[in-house]
Amino acid sequence: MLRDFRQEDFEALWQIDQQCFVAGMAYSRAELAAYIRRETSFTVVAQPVPAERATPREPQAGSSPIVGFIIAEVNRRGIGHIISIDVLPACRRSGLGSQLLREAEHRLERVRCRAVMLETAVDNSTALAFYKRHQYGVVKVIPRYYLNGVDALILEKRLDPEEDARREQEKG
Repeated sequence: MLRDFRQEDFEALWQIDQQCFVAGMAYSRAELAAYIRRETSFTVVAQPVPAERATPREPQAGSSPIVGFIIAEVNRRGIGHIISIDVLPACRRSGLGSQLLREAEHRLERVRCRAVMLETAVDNSTALAFYKRHQYGVVKVIPRYYLNGVDALILEKRLDPEEDARREQEKG
């Protein structure tokens, strides 16, 4: 089940981020809090639906653990940015990351974003395969982007297929 971030979720999100990324890539508490608090960002958290509940309702605080989250934002030029997407290792390959990414893309589309961009480490083949499945393509490389010296790939996905088709017709 996906829902909006609540302040009491913060510690769980930070703990998940620490499990998902190595030192030099994981956010400090202050960095993560700053991204979540940005006026132009939103954070969506994922919780398993309790087995005893047949219909997905909003859970009570603390009723189910958080197993993943996504932070995204939009800039003034109408470009979305995935700041972070984290899913606990035990919950990966369940479709949860795809659900979080689709939710963020839908929210960005609703505010008229034309594209979504994100960064990932050049050596993160799992993330690269995931983003490729979701139609993200490499735009450029940023050397030594991460604190540990690893380069980042900037990936982008167009959200307005009609606009892309029009541009292709103009070229040809």
